[in-house]
Parts: sequence; structure tokens; C-alpha cells
Amino acid sequence: MKAKINVFLKPGILDPQGKTVLNAIEHLDYSGIQDVRIGKSIEIEFATGDKAKIKRDTEEICQKLLANPVMENWRIEFEE
Repeated sequence: MKAKINVFLKPGILDPQGKTVLNAIEHLDYSGIQDVRIGKSIEIEFATGDKAKIKRDTEEICQKLLANPVMENWRIEFEE
């Protein structure tokens, strides 16, 4: 089983990388784009098939290692 995790800054947290990309997009003469947010994507492949343990472990890994819960949100998708 595989866990796909996307981590992004919470709304209201300044995203300097996103602002830089937004400025670059505007300089390339694209219009109609309101905001850009930059995040990270992580994939974890598990050897076990215990879905409850995988879900619990993935959530703990996000809280303890992959994201800063004060500043970031995350979304987890599971794939078999």
C-alpha cells in the first residue's frame, strides 16, 4: 500500500516561493491568476497490508516529521 501526502502552508501564512512564482507568471504575460502556493509531495510505500496501522502511522509521521502542524496542513491519499 502507498500513502501520497501533500503538505501546504496554511491559509494566511506568507509563502515567499509562491509569490516569486506568481511574479514570474505575471512577467510572462499570463493573467487571471490570483495566487500561487508552493507545497511538497511525499510518497511512502508500506510493506504491510494492515490498513488501520498504515493510516495511523502515516498521520503520526505527518504530525511528527513531514509537516509543521502550526504552519502547515496536509492531505493524505492511499493507494493499493
